Amino acid sequence: MKTSIIILTYNKLEHTKQCIESIREFTEKDSYELIVVDNNSTDETPQWLKDQKDIKTIFNEDNKGFPKGCNQGIEIATGDNILLLNNDTVVTKNWLENLITALYSDESVGAVGPVTNNCSNAQSIAVPYNNLEEMKVFAEEYNKSNSENWEHRLILIGFCLLIKKDVVDKIGLLDERFSPGNYEDDDYCFRITDAGYKLILCKDTFIHHYGSVSFGADLLAFNYLMVTNGIKFKDKWGFDIGYSCGVNNNIISLMDSPKDKAINVLEVGCACGATLIRIKDIYKNANIYGIEYNLNAAKIAAKNAKILGYNIETDKIECEEDFFDYIIFGDVLEHLYDPSKVLLDLKKFLKKDGYILASIPNVMHYSVIRGLLNGNWTYEDSGLLDRTHLRFFTYNEIRRMFISTGYVDRYCLMVYIGKGPQDDEFINKISELIDDSLKWQLDAYQYIFKAQRIN
Repeated sequence: MKTSIIILTYNKLEHTKQCIESIREFTEKDSYELIVVDNNSTDETPQWLKDQKDIKTIFNEDNKGFPKGCNQGIEIATGDNILLLNNDTVVTKNWLENLITALYSDESVGAVGPVTNNCSNAQSIAVPYNNLEEMKVFAEEYNKSNSENWEHRLILIGFCLLIKKDVVDKIGLLDERFSPGNYEDDDYCFRITDAGYKLILCKDTFIHHYGSVSFGADLLAFNYLMVTNGIKFKDKWGFDIGYSCGVNNNIISLMDSPKDKAINVLEVGCACGATLIRIKDIYKNANIYGIEYNLNAAKIAAKNAKILGYNIETDKIECEEDFFDYIIFGDVLEHLYDPSKVLLDLKKFLKKDGYILASIPNVMHYSVIRGLLNGNWTYEDSGLLDRTHLRFFTYNEIRRMFISTGYVDRYCLMVYIGKGPQDDEFINKISELIDDSLKWQLDAYQYIFKAQRIN
């Protein structure tokens, strides 16, 4: 089996040298081919590449951008797998063997990626090393193939993305509308999912990543690309990736069923299903269900979960009673016209010892009160005053809602955000106007409730 490793370069020769030399050091000689696409580098990169005997090269006369450059490399690749690798990475012992083991662990797996020290999407881990030599020692100990450390993901960041060539042939090349780069990897991941394949994050494999060496050099241009390509992504897929693909780990932390139990979980407002996928990773025998208002996001979620409906306030849910162990509302109840009615209607589908798990923003947060005292109640695109919020809750009102609909709250987790000295001063001032027992509610940004059905 051969893997075609495709690397794009644009200046930064020292990083490219480190990357390629690490591939030569830690990858079995006959198991790969190296393809480098140079996007019109103006340093010594082109000459150095010409001097290398084991690299297939493409030299562009202008900067074609990341998606186009990758596509050029894919078109001349002869391997069974395609590996898109940033030139600011340093690979490590057993890196490719581990990734291939995960990639071919099941026919349903379409692509895999490793963890690193510098990455978004919760693909980075804390590392103890201070230089590359220490990094190699760390990685050699870390890179032990173990399927227990694989996670099913909706998105894998493209700094190191290994894809079966059959999958590439099926879904096509990277979408060049995202040139010069950013969001093309997200788009590709959703195309892989839409084609019926899974993406696996290999937490048993680590490589070093400097991060944004090319794009990060011009932060203003980088931020502009993130915004414009984010809009392009939303136009293409019909949902916002930041809003629809997050995992609610706070909600998951309140689940305490035995890991091997066959539990039934419904998430209302499941978006693309990222939280449900994570639950399935933890609870291997779980049956996962979703309800999602956005039809485009629901289509993605349906690849991994059974979708029972789209509008929780109008659709009739076809499901047996006393069925679910958990019903999840991750930042959903505040968007409903009548959240109390929804809680009442869904109660019959919850097992007699089942739980509602809900994350709900706190309108008593000091930032909202400060705005009010300055005469402002300004809606925003996200946050406590999200313009799509229809209902607003304090801690006491949340408890009243649950009690009045037949639930008892068993646990409440508070979520906080960072604040400065001026914020503490403001909290202390307004605390003089309220009972001491309420002061903590000024600081809580969000509540995560675990409420049990009352029989």
